[in-house]
Amino acid sequence: MKFNYLYILILLVFFACNTKLNKDQNRVAIARANNAYLYEDDIKDIVPIGTSSKDSIDLLKKYIDNWVRESLVIQKAENNLTDEQKNVEKQLQDYRNSLITYVYEKELVKQKLDTLITNEEIEKYYNENQGDFELKDNIIKVIYVKVSKKAPGIDKLIKWYKSDNMKDREQLASYCHQFAQNFYLDDNSWLLFNDLLKEIPIQTYNKELFLQNNRYIEVSDSLNKYFVNIKGFKIRNSLSPLAFEKENIKNIILNKRKLQLVTKMKVDVYNDAANNKKIEIYLK
Repeated sequence: MKFNYLYILILLVFFACNTKLNKDQNRVAIARANNAYLYEDDIKDIVPIGTSSKDSIDLLKKYIDNWVRESLVIQKAENNLTDEQKNVEKQLQDYRNSLITYVYEKELVKQKLDTLITNEEIEKYYNENQGDFELKDNIIKVIYVKVSKKAPGIDKLIKWYKSDNMKDREQLASYCHQFAQNFYLDDNSWLLFNDLLKEIPIQTYNKELFLQNNRYIEVSDSLNKYFVNIKGFKIRNSLSPLAFEKENIKNIILNKRKLQLVTKMKVDVYNDAANNKKIEIYLK
């Protein structure tokens, strides 16, 4: 057995007066909890190489203290539980069986699951299950820009952020990349209205009413101006749009396929064994 110099030094200093030789196993015991012993070779990998002597001793003291406490609790449990209560073999076997089955099913899904999902499948699932897609929050399609009050050309920005003209949109994008502190120009995607409120200092006590009565919003704080163009919105408790649910539907379809694949595997395994007369039930 190889020990580094620091390890030998620690053992000599810390355990010199507290070790006990176990004659049966020729091992040096460094702690005892009733009839349980902790041996020198049990702690040989506890201290990382390069640890200072003080930190090493503190680490070993803590480890030994934890070992003693855990050993005493285990012994207490051993002495106070019946043999039936202490018999964990069935639980261990059940756990092992569940773990092996899980690993096999995971590998089966990895190898054989068809992950290609078409837009037609997504749309079909959406149309057939619209009751499952009720909005829990307000969502919006939006353009917003945050700029310093000192930014140049704010008068042009006011024109561009309201416009649907392609040239104006290009001018807006160019301006934002040069001068905006923050911006969002993808008005084809749905966002949570609450996420916008984290970026823009809009004060409202009724979010639904606010969305119904506002399209162009201009607010400011001590340093910045904020420009918001709400291009579309959906109120909570209404039907969530397909575009907002697309990824969710993909995951639902994939999970259904996983379940079908695993179920089919179990049925096939049983049928194969039954057809080959590998199943016998003796209970009558």
